[in-house]
Amino acid sequence: MRYIDFHTHAFTDSLAERAMSRLSGISGITPFTDGTVRDLKRAMAERGISSAVVLPIATKPSQQTDINNWAADTNGSGIICFGSVHPDAEDKAEEVRRIKELGLRGVKFHPEYQRFSPDDERMFPVYEAMSELGLIALFHGGADPYAEGEIRATPRSFAALAGAFPELKIVAAHMGGLMLWDDAEKYLAGKYSNLWFDTGVTGRYIDDDTMLRLIRKQGAERVLFGSDCPWDDPANEIALIERLPLSQDEKEQIFFRNAEKLLGLG
Repeated sequence: MRYIDFHTHAFTDSLAERAMSRLSGISGITPFTDGTVRDLKRAMAERGISSAVVLPIATKPSQQTDINNWAADTNGSGIICFGSVHPDAEDKAEEVRRIKELGLRGVKFHPEYQRFSPDDERMFPVYEAMSELGLIALFHGGADPYAEGEIRATPRSFAALAGAFPELKIVAAHMGGLMLWDDAEKYLAGKYSNLWFDTGVTGRYIDDDTMLRLIRKQGAERVLFGSDCPWDDPANEIALIERLPLSQDEKEQIFFRNAEKLLGLG
């Protein structure tokens, strides 16, 4: 079986140790890698993962340019980097166009860290540019063990976004919303042809029956294997999908075919 991990994270070598120490302390989770691209590649080799989508996050407007330059430099050799823009950046729509020029395939948004709702109207120029350019919008969805306060990335907000921008390719991570799976089933599953779920870190939290029900309602053709590595061992999400009563074709769709199609890989 081939695996394309659609949800991973890494930091620059200079930032990785500090970032991982802080996030591990907040969450109480022991990470699977040291946060560097080098160690992510080690994990990929150990788990038989051919490609990994790396999702950086600009938590301040001033970070987006440097992050996107790093992403472009890191792209390649099995690493598929997305870019990031911050909702408070005045040039966020222009930066989306630069992300496309840099050869990146999508943009990662984290509403909890960036403090916005996915259906916030100030983001509409960003979504319009992304729709025009064919870029993928990948959102953290649901609860987050590293964040505090209200959950902004709700299934209902993704439904509003998918309806308002039917040409925008949306990935709602963590099966539509971590720990909000009833709402993901109610508002999202199987309702939007422009919206995918990823399985990131669900191996830690979801039961098999709920996972199977969400996949059946969403359709295996719009579910992407993801681990959220380093915050989970990809083997956990692989095992979760493997033990479900899905056909071989459905598992292949989830593990690599859907990602190949969405990313435009040959």
